[in-house]
Amino acid sequence: MKRLTRRLLTIGMLVLAAVPPLAASAMAQQGGFSTKARNAILMDYDSGSIIYQKAADQLVPPASMSKLMTLAVLFRELKEGDVTLETEFTTSEHAWRTGGAPSRTAAMFIPINTKTPVRELIQGIAVQSGNDAAITVAEGIGGSVEGFLKLMAEEASRIGLKKSTFRNPTGLTDPEHLMTARELAMLARHLIREYPEHYKAFSQRQFDYRRHKFYNRNPLLSEEGLGVDGLKTGHTSAAGYGLVVSSVTEGRRLIGVIMGLESERDRRSEARRMLEWGAKSVSRAKLFEAGEAVGYARVWGGENFYVPLTGQGNLEVILPKFPLDQRIRGEIVYEGPLKPPIRKGEQVAMFRVTSTVPGNPEPVAVSETPLYAESDVDEGGFMWRGVDAILHLALRLVPL
Repeated sequence: MKRLTRRLLTIGMLVLAAVPPLAASAMAQQGGFSTKARNAILMDYDSGSIIYQKAADQLVPPASMSKLMTLAVLFRELKEGDVTLETEFTTSEHAWRTGGAPSRTAAMFIPINTKTPVRELIQGIAVQSGNDAAITVAEGIGGSVEGFLKLMAEEASRIGLKKSTFRNPTGLTDPEHLMTARELAMLARHLIREYPEHYKAFSQRQFDYRRHKFYNRNPLLSEEGLGVDGLKTGHTSAAGYGLVVSSVTEGRRLIGVIMGLESERDRRSEARRMLEWGAKSVSRAKLFEAGEAVGYARVWGGENFYVPLTGQGNLEVILPKFPLDQRIRGEIVYEGPLKPPIRKGEQVAMFRVTSTVPGNPEPVAVSETPLYAESDVDEGGFMWRGVDAILHLALRLVPL
């Protein structure tokens, strides 16, 4: 705590069993920024801290932004050597009719029964958002769309996406095909971190295929000074206009998601405003060194009563640059009690930092950074489980 005091931060370390979501009104006040997007989130890439969020955990139609998960499965196949960039997949009649020229949706216009190398299919999805390319990839890897959906679900679970549900590889409207803004940002961060060699496809301005010239649909790639290099647009009547975007300014990468807008113009302007605000209004501050325990979370029925929590590397949080008289408060937030088994490196909590100013109860800014278990905690023996059961019963009767 002495080190934190020297940095003029007053961090209250509270371990809470369950903390309710922040009020929407508080979120709308973060750093003086608000957006007309129905759902939005802005993430600091390096730390994973959330700078701004609005209904970020609401499940909504993602439209073509969910093609990022289709590419995540494909990129993993490439990394593991099961597929190469020269592997060819055949476009079936189903892929052609559902996502190709007859569908009158975004298409790469692959002729029926044509073999296309994976290298071109990636560009067809990333640049043109071709539904025929996405279905061709799904059938080529999974043997069928149904088989590929299982791979999408498995990959989502591996990445840590707990709420998203996938019913097709394209993002075409289905009442059960849903994602959240937060999980789209998490997915984007995963793609950037794990597949830098393939990420460059998202910044490709033009893709020539046969007699067609396709231009990247990301409206911010051409914006001067923003440093945008990805990722994916989306639009259906049910989803509205949305964008998953990433930019690098002065060596710092931001990932933003906006969803549910009414026009292409709104999509472009709102995404640009959010990135500009994030670049100029907040900065990172290191609070804990890599491996240093931030706090401890209670584990019920485990071989240990507590598990230490750390950041992923140095724990950095996002703080607003202004006002100068802000008061900073930190708290460890998790749904509890935690139950074993818990594995080292598993995300189990969030470190939430709230900035307020004297005389105003509403937060100026709120950011969240993931916390991870620093050690394994297996299920305890019969005696320890009994002791915990008694303690749990007692604590439920005594206000904390």
